[in-house]
Amino acid sequence: MIKQVVIGIVCGAAVLTAGILIGHFGITKSVSSAPSWVKDVAKDVDESLIEKFMSEVDNIQIQENLRELTKVPHMATTPGDEKTVQLMLKRWQDKETGLDQAWREEYLVYLSFPDPKKPNKVTVVSPTDTVLHTAREKEKSYPPEQDDPDVVQPYAAYSPAGHPKGKLVYANYGKPTDYLKLNETVDLRGTIAITRYGGAGRAAKAINAAPYGVVGVLVYTDPFDINDGLMSDLNETYPHSWYLPPSGVERGSFKTDYGDMLTPYLAAKDDTYRIPVESITGIPPIPIQPIGFEDAYRLICELGGEEAPGLWQGAFNCTYNFGGPGFKNTSVFNNSDVKLDIFNLEEKKNSSNVMGVIRGSVEPDRYVIYGNHRDSWVHGAIDPSSGTSVMLELTRVLGRMVKQGKWRPRRSIIFGSWGAEEFGLIGSAEYTEQYFTKLSERTVAYINVDIAVFANATLRASGMPSLQNVIFKATKQVDTPGLASTSVYENWIKYFSRTSPAHGHIPKMGYLSGAGSDYAAFVHYLGISSMDLAFTYDRNKTNARIYPAYHTAYDTFNYASKYIDPGFVSHQAVGRTAGNILMRLADSLVLPLNCSDYAEILEDYLSTAVKLYQSELQAKKISMEPLKRAVASFRTAATHLDKVIHGSDLANETPLKIRRINDQLMLLDRAFLNPLAFPDKYAFRHVIWASSSAGKPTFPGLADAFDSAESSEQSSAWDKVHYHLSVLSQAIEGAADTLVDVI
Repeated sequence: MIKQVVIGIVCGAAVLTAGILIGHFGITKSVSSAPSWVKDVAKDVDESLIEKFMSEVDNIQIQENLRELTKVPHMATTPGDEKTVQLMLKRWQDKETGLDQAWREEYLVYLSFPDPKKPNKVTVVSPTDTVLHTAREKEKSYPPEQDDPDVVQPYAAYSPAGHPKGKLVYANYGKPTDYLKLNETVDLRGTIAITRYGGAGRAAKAINAAPYGVVGVLVYTDPFDINDGLMSDLNETYPHSWYLPPSGVERGSFKTDYGDMLTPYLAAKDDTYRIPVESITGIPPIPIQPIGFEDAYRLICELGGEEAPGLWQGAFNCTYNFGGPGFKNTSVFNNSDVKLDIFNLEEKKNSSNVMGVIRGSVEPDRYVIYGNHRDSWVHGAIDPSSGTSVMLELTRVLGRMVKQGKWRPRRSIIFGSWGAEEFGLIGSAEYTEQYFTKLSERTVAYINVDIAVFANATLRASGMPSLQNVIFKATKQVDTPGLASTSVYENWIKYFSRTSPAHGHIPKMGYLSGAGSDYAAFVHYLGISSMDLAFTYDRNKTNARIYPAYHTAYDTFNYASKYIDPGFVSHQAVGRTAGNILMRLADSLVLPLNCSDYAEILEDYLSTAVKLYQSELQAKKISMEPLKRAVASFRTAATHLDKVIHGSDLANETPLKIRRINDQLMLLDRAFLNPLAFPDKYAFRHVIWASSSAGKPTFPGLADAFDSAESSEQSSAWDKVHYHLSVLSQAIEGAADTLVDVI
């Protein structure tokens, strides 16, 4: 009996041991034989790789990039532009530091140039057509860069050719209210108006003038708006400081819509249908020409008529008058006209985007896009080559990490060097039109770094509220140049800040409500979460509306290295910040987008709208309750999704659950699109971030509709307010529905 028990125990132990061994080796073998992708799918962003990236971003490399990019003027489609195309391709196809793939994409686009054989002229002519004064046709040369024969004459792109002549009047900024005020005092029929930059869009200065009978427009940069009043090139302006010299002229695109004008909503390929030229809208109906403030000074200080209002006065040491129309009786220009001889030519030309890709390892069908335009008006050191030089350094560092096998992003990264941006965001717009479906379905976010450095005081960031979190995280990890132990975040909050109910005292981000750079098509047309990053100046120290050499021949390497960012350390900080954000968007297991931050901004917009509009809307029997319910629903849905994200062990969740959550985050802004919300605004479909003329910090479409109804004598105008209130409410409700659990 005892023997049988012992044998049983031994046999049981042997079976148990065998089971343990089989289980051990079976499990080990099972784990070791698991597909390699299992580990990759669960991998999150690697902080050590982000640190490595930031440590390798080199300010001297950025400096040399800028030096190379600005050797010659590179206006869109010129030989200088082609040189930058070749430079981008060479860098992005480099075997050691290049991208996985790089190529060019061409579009046949409608552009406008001055006639090199017949320069545009602005003259003051006597009744006998004697020329009494001729405005400078070319900016004064200081450093030798201005002597380059490819420096284009200052002109207004898309201004029609023509030869208008008439008495001069001063129209301030050329806003609708300015012309209305001026017309109360002066008969504007047959006059030439002189306006200053700012206050209204470039094209609007002529579009607003034409209904009053104005036949031509001049535009200049007043020293009050750009130079803090300084005017002398003997000791006050460039080359002695960053301020605009008297002969400096801001060039620009004088059209209201972005993209190629002959192929609306279609990519401008060779065989694409084009509308007739006479069907183009949003361009000046009358000739317009920019001039320097040295010539504007001569003209404005000689004007007769009544004194203009105080807010119309600029920095010239004379009284700004409306004009008689025309000049004072005591002026040497008495009884003389101003004449514009504009010889601009329009033509279709091939413009190139240069594209590059780093393929994703886990989700190659999800794209993070980083873009900067390449073309400039002249040498373009700041606009846009500061951004291009940063992008080249960013891709050099990331490309080398990929080539060395040290890193490959989870998602694909697409780099875009856009062409013909200065003519109205053409390259980026055509790209979004050509790849509309793919980009709509697959793009996670778009990062825009156009002008990387306006000046070197602080970061300025604008974007969708959902991106606030990842921008803040990145800026906390980047040092502020010249300030030991101070992060970009800490420095930023000193210049631009707000109080958040959820986060307390934080930096204040701007909104991408207009079409100021290449983010426009991504935000307004595609509804892709986007941001725009730059270093800028201390607004307590200058009233400049933008850096003073903007769009002039003085925007050179010398200007940038001497007055904008000596040492290129702010360029370096922007590169580190943008690259940090890019890697997080490309590598994070769960996209670093925060819906609750979006809810906070919607609530803030709602609060303002209720204060401004509710009482009058109630009197019109229009209820704001649907909008209130919609915003409340969005908050509830955002809170729920936050709990799902933070309450889950996402590293151990199924890949499909992660993908579902990421799609909810990625597609959020698409839910705010309505193609019928703004029938009068080309390619504006995002109901939260559309441009607005009302100037109110609330929902733009509602604000514009309300302002229009208040100034209208027709009761039907309030129907449009009601309509847009419904559009807005249902868009927000729809966005909230995308954040709840999938049915």
